[in-house]
Amino acid sequence: MDSEVQAKGKLAKKASYIMNVKTTAEKNEALLKIAEQLIIDKDVILSANEQDLVVGKQNNIPDSTLDRIMLNESRIELMAKAIHDLVQLHDPVGELLESTTKENGLLIEKRRVPLGVIGMIYEARPNVTIDAATLSLKTGNAVILRGSSSAKHSNKVLVDTIHRALHNTTLPLDAVQLIEDTRHETAKELFHLKEYLDVLIPRGGKNLIDLVVKEATVPVLETGAGNCHVYVDTTANYTMALKIILNAKIQRPSVCNAAESLLIQQDWFERNGKQLLQHLHEANIHIIGDSKVCEVFPHATVASEEDYATEYLSLTISVKVVENLYEAINHVNTYSTNHSESIITEDPIAAQTFLTSVDSAAVYHNASTRFTDGFEFGYGAEIGISTQKLHARGPMGLPALTSAKYFVYGNGQVRE
Repeated sequence: MDSEVQAKGKLAKKASYIMNVKTTAEKNEALLKIAEQLIIDKDVILSANEQDLVVGKQNNIPDSTLDRIMLNESRIELMAKAIHDLVQLHDPVGELLESTTKENGLLIEKRRVPLGVIGMIYEARPNVTIDAATLSLKTGNAVILRGSSSAKHSNKVLVDTIHRALHNTTLPLDAVQLIEDTRHETAKELFHLKEYLDVLIPRGGKNLIDLVVKEATVPVLETGAGNCHVYVDTTANYTMALKIILNAKIQRPSVCNAAESLLIQQDWFERNGKQLLQHLHEANIHIIGDSKVCEVFPHATVASEEDYATEYLSLTISVKVVENLYEAINHVNTYSTNHSESIITEDPIAAQTFLTSVDSAAVYHNASTRFTDGFEFGYGAEIGISTQKLHARGPMGLPALTSAKYFVYGNGQVRE
């Protein structure tokens, strides 16, 4: 007898062949039905989510994780709105990438096609259930979802909502599958489901991502943890610097594009450092700093090497004073997770040097790292933010969920 993972893998694979031939109109109609059903099922979804939150509190799950699990009326409405926005986006499937006519008359076209079956393994956030499912459907893919035990009631109800919506469309219900067994064994089985999965996408903390990359035999689209940096250069405007740092740190500290590390050029620090640290302290940010930081600011905790590599996902930030731009770049490239980094400076040459030299998916000049997001970049909801360099990098929207296929048209040509 097949396991749950094997059985749902088979169903998803069959559904992916049906999804291949669905039109944009059919897919968009289904998406609108899902958005409508989310609002209809709002109370049921909130009730299931409350179950997850109660269990999470009983298990002493950190507040930052509870925030990622938590749904409310506003977040559900935003999920529905995101689907409406997704409907308006261009469908990349079938897009002509290249076209060549050979001397013998062969027409060779390279077009975008669905990846096939996407496996999504993720932690905490039930909104990923909707994002992953709707992005997959829009691009003609089937998807197998495997969320964490911390959001299992929410994920189950959300997939039930999707299936209720798909009942009234031409899309197959089996195009969206949820692995309900959240034991580690099922996750590991998914890592090796090469017969049915075309790609596996992990979305969560560093431990999960590292585990999937290390153990999976299915091709992995790696999304990265976010040890994001803000570097304040010697010419930085104080008011701008404070505004950007506060936004990058506290606007939503539990997400991967929040700033976790602050680097400050030494001369600027001598002029403004104490005042800046006091402002951060007043914003309830816990500062972990080097000896120079701790010397001028008694509320700071002494930083260890490990602290500079930590994704806190809370109101904690590591702070280091650096001699110059090049020390800042070296520090970022040493400790960053290659996600998002920002330089605050009035010097355009320094800015361009930082942007070019830092090896991360998104780099900013005089702006908050919080903008690294599919919506902000115009892709709609993203499946994740890739910190790797092959296939896709940065926020992964619709094109990242497609591959390419060659369509060759002839009229009797044979190779000599």
